Amino acid sequence: MARRTLEATAATLTAAAALLLTACGSGAEPPEEPKGARETGTRSASPTGTKRTHAERPDVSLPKDLDLVFDFDRPSDQDSATALDDAANYIRALNHGITKQDPEDPAFQFYSSGQAAQYAHSQIKEYADGGWTLTGQDRYYQAEAKPFDESQKVKTISVTFCEDQSKVYGKEVKSEKIHRTRESLASYQRFTVLLAFVKGKPGWRAQQVTVEEEAEECRS
Repeated sequence: MARRTLEATAATLTAAAALLLTACGSGAEPPEEPKGARETGTRSASPTGTKRTHAERPDVSLPKDLDLVFDFDRPSDQDSATALDDAANYIRALNHGITKQDPEDPAFQFYSSGQAAQYAHSQIKEYADGGWTLTGQDRYYQAEAKPFDESQKVKTISVTFCEDQSKVYGKEVKSEKIHRTRESLASYQRFTVLLAFVKGKPGWRAQQVTVEEEAEECRS
C-alpha cells in the first residue's frame, strides 16, 4: 500500500512559493488547510526567534507496531535544521491520520496547508475508505534542505529525502491481517517538500509535496 505519486516540477514549486510570498506580502493570510485533507524520536525544535511549547503541538504518536525511522543528518543552518524537523513531523502527522483512520485529523492540518495538506488528506482518506492501516518499519534518509526564497514575512525551504518502504506493510483494520510484500524498486520513493515559515505563525508548514515512485537513487 504505497502512497500515491503526485507529479510536480521545479516550476510548480516556484509558482507555489511565489503565490505564498505574494499573499504574505499583501498582508493576506497564507493558504489554509482544507477542512477534511506515519512517531518515534523527539518533537522538533522551534525556528529561531519563535517560542513553542510541547502542549501547543498536536499528538503524532503511532501504534507500537509502526516505527518511523528518520536517519537525517542535522544541517548546521538553524532554519534548515528546524524545517527538516517539521518535514519529519509532517510525515509523522500523515501516518498518525492513517493509523487513526481519520481524514479530518488535526495533526496534518497543523503541519501543512495548500497542496501538501490536500495530499495528506487524500492519502489518509484512501487508507480509511479501504479499511487499511500500516505496520512495520518505515525508514527515511538522504535528506537535504536548501533555502528556496525569503521575504520580510516568510521564508521557504525545499527539503528532499528518500523513503524505504520494504519493511512496512499494509494491514487490514478489521481482521488485522498483514499483507507482506518483497523488496523491489517499488519500495523506494523520493520526496520533495516545500516548507514555509511565516513570521507570527507556528513552525514550518509543508506547502507543496512531490513524491517520485520507484526512485532508483534511493535504492543504493
